[in-house]
Amino acid sequence: MQPFKSIVAAALLCITTRAFPDARADFLKLIDRPRVDLAAQVDPPKTTDGLDQINFSYATDATQRVPGILLKSSKAPARSPVVIALHGTGGAKEQMLPLMRDLVARGFIAVAIDGRYHGHRTKAGKGSAEYDDAIYRTWHDAGPTTRPTVEHPLYYDTVWDISRLIDYLQTRGDIDASRIGAIGISKGGIETYFAAAADPRIAVAVPCIGVQSFDWEIEHDQWQGRVATFQPAFDAAIGEAAVEHADRSFVRSFFDRVTPGIAGEFDGPAMLRLIAPRPLMMINGDIDPHTPLPGVTICIDAATAAYHAAGVEDHFAFSIEAKTAHKVTPESQAAAIEWFVQWLKPDAK
Repeated sequence: MQPFKSIVAAALLCITTRAFPDARADFLKLIDRPRVDLAAQVDPPKTTDGLDQINFSYATDATQRVPGILLKSSKAPARSPVVIALHGTGGAKEQMLPLMRDLVARGFIAVAIDGRYHGHRTKAGKGSAEYDDAIYRTWHDAGPTTRPTVEHPLYYDTVWDISRLIDYLQTRGDIDASRIGAIGISKGGIETYFAAAADPRIAVAVPCIGVQSFDWEIEHDQWQGRVATFQPAFDAAIGEAAVEHADRSFVRSFFDRVTPGIAGEFDGPAMLRLIAPRPLMMINGDIDPHTPLPGVTICIDAATAAYHAAGVEDHFAFSIEAKTAHKVTPESQAAAIEWFVQWLKPDAK
């Protein structure tokens, strides 16, 4: 007799597969932009304590250039695996340098970029004010009486930038493009699992404090923590809509305008199954208000079902840190690095 847990997992997979059979294709169509030449610009390396830091940029579309940092050992072998590190809301690529150094110490090349309307992609050079403005502008432009928007600054556009980053990494002679990993924190965690779902060139993914069922959050009135990360944009939308109380209907309509499908076809459980059978580790805290535990559990169940169906249960792992809110503990970061070592094998020649 098939174990009850396996029956539940199979049922969950069947439901998500039936409901959204073309989620990857639909998501790629949504974020697609006319492709332009990368026109990569690469500065000479600056070497400090045996580490080469290389600043670079590339064109992601006709109007946007993405600045990045590449860090590697001065004695790195001819081709090494690479891990992309993605920052959270209000952050910048430079904030990922401590993690990048730890990755380099284990034999990886590490790369970080500024997300849309973050870091050097803002006039201020820091903070999230321009990010909030862009999210509100998208909400306004996607309204029923205004032009349709092609901009999705909340998560989706950075996923496109990550895909174009991989295009650039494939041109480099020092990177083994068959061994690309991605790790992200908070906003970057969401972008990590979306990017891995959309782009199979990401061989290993570790989304941190970002995996969630947006549908569950909205239906159970637990959306406030995530919305707080772009509160000024949300408040501006409330003001324009003249809404006295942001109920679940308004929250759902807000997400539908700004990130279409994030609480439906592209919700966490549906996107995570697209990563299988590639190795996936999820990291969350048990009291994180941005990723309420019941919504995380739904995602864990969906991923478990997908990896069971693929016959590679060992390719999926998760860590729920006890008494931990919205942060990645040193222990979880160490586990994430070990996950990359296990699957990307930096010592392989």
